[in-house]
Amino acid sequence: MGLTKSENFTQTQNKLAAIAKALAHPARIAILQHLLKVNECIGGEIVDEIPLAQPTISRHLKELKSIGIIKGEIEGNRVNYCIDAERWKEVQAMINGLFDTMVRDQDCC
Repeated sequence: MGLTKSENFTQTQNKLAAIAKALAHPARIAILQHLLKVNECIGGEIVDEIPLAQPTISRHLKELKSIGIIKGEIEGNRVNYCIDAERWKEVQAMINGLFDTMVRDQDCC
């Protein structure tokens, strides 16, 4: 597979691809679902909810944080994470924008 030439695509296409890549792991989806369910900042408790080792959870949190969908606050020697509500709405709008595009009924392929 060749290298992606991101400069050949729009800024929106590149942003949506980065979001899709960050969401493309079941552990990250599980982390987001847990954060949405508890609706508060949590730290080490994530490890109790997701059946993965703490370093693995940390890597997944880092990926989600890199697209801004979660944020973390340092409190002493721990980091508490939560959904960034404003960014969540932006991501939701971008994904909905893609799926809201109508597909004409047609015989295809």
